[in-house]
Amino acid sequence: MVRGVDKATWKSNYFIKFIRLLDEYPKCFIVGADNVRSKQMQNIRIALRGSAEVLMGKNTMMRKAIRGHIENNPALEKLLPYLKGNIGLVFTKEDLPAIRDMINLNRTKAPARAGAIAPCDVKVPAQNTGLGPEKTSFFQALAIPTKISRGTIEIINDVHLIKVGNKVGASEATLLNMLKISPFSYGLEISNIYDSGSIFSPHILDISDDDIRCMFLAAVANVAAVSLQIGYPTCASVPHSIANAFKNVLSVTAEVDYTFPEAEQMKAFLADPSAFVAAVAAPVAAATPAAAAAVEKKVEPESDSEEDMGLGLFD
Repeated sequence: MVRGVDKATWKSNYFIKFIRLLDEYPKCFIVGADNVRSKQMQNIRIALRGSAEVLMGKNTMMRKAIRGHIENNPALEKLLPYLKGNIGLVFTKEDLPAIRDMINLNRTKAPARAGAIAPCDVKVPAQNTGLGPEKTSFFQALAIPTKISRGTIEIINDVHLIKVGNKVGASEATLLNMLKISPFSYGLEISNIYDSGSIFSPHILDISDDDIRCMFLAAVANVAAVSLQIGYPTCASVPHSIANAFKNVLSVTAEVDYTFPEAEQMKAFLADPSAFVAAVAAPVAAATPAAAAAVEKKVEPESDSEEDMGLGLFD
């Protein structure tokens, strides 16, 4: 709450701002703000300035503001189930992947604290720790293989110290601090995205146009295969059906004394197979001299330079 402003006025201004953002922006990120400090939040706001607006606040106030505005925009009701925990909203009109990248860039390295939940796997690489032999028992308690090298403790193998989702123990936190390892990074965690009445996972933003094209072509191929198998014509299977029918017509034509323009070349090849060999060999033969000429052209300047170098040396 802002100093010098009474609580009722502050709440009223907050509701006005929230309603303005809901009306002005069609898209927003639902973000978690655990372990994000005020200075880091200030840097995030500065980085997003001009592209997005960050709104934090109590979940009860957010729900109240949305419920009071549902009659103007019923789609906002979909946001209510996601207003849980320490969350905020990042409103934007810009390209969602670009804003997502800007949010993810503003992360701060942090040491492991005892009792914290690990947001990622923590592995300690094999290394010379620089610690004296008196710390050997500490490593043995954590089942970390070590040896003494030049009067200091050396970790022999990489060690998977903490698994994602597990609670950080006091021993693990102490070891990481001794090794000066800050394994975690904290920032705004995008949990869901709201876009004009639809809510979806942030992983959807990783799908590119090429991925969509590949999935569509795979689906069309599956439809065509099923349609051909059950004998039910569809737009996807008709080209294949026509091609298969044409192959059947060519097969019949090859066995009977009947022809049509599209089958004349096939009949000619069947009557004289050597003509087919000549037709295939002609493009290859035409390409070979051109390739040889290109190679010879590349080799000639090299030989000239060698001759010039020889004359210069023995003149």
